[in-house]
Formats: sequence, structure tokens, C-alpha cells
Amino acid sequence: MRFCYLTARIMLADPDDLQAARRIDAYEHDQMMDTLRAALSAKSGAEAELVAIPWDDETADWASFDAVIIGTTWDYWDRKDAFLAKLREIDTETRLYNPVSLVEWNLHKSYLRDLEARGARLIPTLWLEAPTPAKIKSAFDELGGDDLVFKRQVGAGADGQVRLSRADTPPDMPHPMMVQRFEPAILTEGEQSFIFIDGQFSHALTKHAAEGDYRIQSSYGGFETVLAPAAPDLTAAQTIMSMLDTPPLYARVDMLRARDGGLMLMELELVEPFLYPIQGPELGGRIVDALLGRLGTR
Repeated sequence: MRFCYLTARIMLADPDDLQAARRIDAYEHDQMMDTLRAALSAKSGAEAELVAIPWDDETADWASFDAVIIGTTWDYWDRKDAFLAKLREIDTETRLYNPVSLVEWNLHKSYLRDLEARGARLIPTLWLEAPTPAKIKSAFDELGGDDLVFKRQVGAGADGQVRLSRADTPPDMPHPMMVQRFEPAILTEGEQSFIFIDGQFSHALTKHAAEGDYRIQSSYGGFETVLAPAAPDLTAAQTIMSMLDTPPLYARVDMLRARDGGLMLMELELVEPFLYPIQGPELGGRIVDALLGRLGTR
């Protein structure tokens, strides 16, 4: 069996250019490839193959793969339309996980409004299609805070994210943004991530910001610790998953502690989330079991 792990060129080492720079977090790509390859070898033998291919590779024979898994495609947000067009193409030639219909919904952070309508608890959010200086200034009054975080409506990894106080001069924001009050729990407890495979809970972790920063991504010095979630917290994450019509192959529910002690949904990551195999050593086996089960070969 052959499987493709969809990635971005900047995640891969170039054998013809040893000086070419990979993304600073490319080791996360390596971790996912290692855990999936080991699990495939253990469960399917030497005949199973996993190949990493950039999503924009025009020479790839997608039909030669039994399935394509959307992985570390961590450059799509500046080429969203091309990315979706490629996924639709792949979807006509083989099985794609997660499916393109789910990706189309989850790619734009307005999906959070859909989940809120289904009962998800969010940080109060403003949606600025054109974040002009006047609208940025009024956001402080509308949200009732002096410390706000502006995030791209289509984006990941805190790319283009801006944290502002009332006194700050806002930078140019060329993209539609979502705006939320800065929540201090990101600095005290950290962000909790719950990993689900085929709808079943796999493992959890807490993501912490580096000293002097608030962003929890590894690109900014963030780090992770294993989490044994309290029962109410796990239930909160499972409730988010229950809002989906069908279980995706993989999902990551990112949540943050509210000031009253409950958890708020930050993101439901269904497109290209890093799934933290170091904190969840059984992850690879769970993904492979779920994948083979969907293909009817288990």
C-alpha cells in the first residue's frame, strides 16, 4: 500500500541544495513522518510506503496512492484558492483525509461562528473584513478590553497575528482579521490541546509560551508538556467533537481556561494540525488503524 503525506516545500530538505532553509519547525514534520512510518511498518509490513509530497507538486501521480493525508502544508494561507483547487483535484483521484468538504469549512475561521451557534463557548470575537485604523480602534470599546489579539481569518501558526494595546499604533493588516481580548490564562496555565483520532480521544498536552512571549507555537519558543486532563475538561473537548456530523480521521481541539474556570474553544483544527506524537506515543498506531479501517484493509 502507498500513502502520501501532503506537505509544503519549505518543510522538506532539498538534496540538490544543502543550504536551502527549512522552516524552523520542520522537525515537527519529521516527527510525524517517523511515527507514521513506524506504525505502518509494524502493522502492514515492508510493503507499506509513506511518501511526503508538496501539495503544489504538479508532477505527482495522486491516483498511485491508496490515500493522501493532509499534513504539514504550512504555507497554504497565502494561496488558499490554489490549495483548495489542488485538494479538489486530489479528491477526484484518491481518498483524501480529512475530506475536502470538511477542509473547505474549517479553512476559514468563520467556522467558529457555526460551532458557537451549536453551543460552543468562544472568547468574544469581532470579525473585521477590512481592519482599518478606525475599526481597530473601535474594537477596544466593542470588546471592552485594553489588550487585544488580531488573527488572520485564514491562517495558522500565528502568522500575521498582532497583539495590541490601546496606546499602540496598529500596523498595516492587509487580511481580514478576527479580534479577541487577550486572555491571561495563556501565560499562566497555557493552551490545552486534545487530540482525537477517528473521533476517539488519543492524548492531551499543554502548550506554553516562552518567557517574554504569549505565542505558544514552537516557532516562537513555545514548548509542550503532557497533560492528563481533568474529567470536565475532557468532556468539554468531546462536546466540541460531537458537534461534527461525522468523525474526521484526525482532529485537534485547542482550548483555553476562562476566568470562571471553564474552558473556551480556541480552534478546532481539522486541516493540517500538528498532532504531537512525542506527547502521544500511541498516535501513529491509532492513525494507521483508523486509516486502514476506513480503507477496509484492517
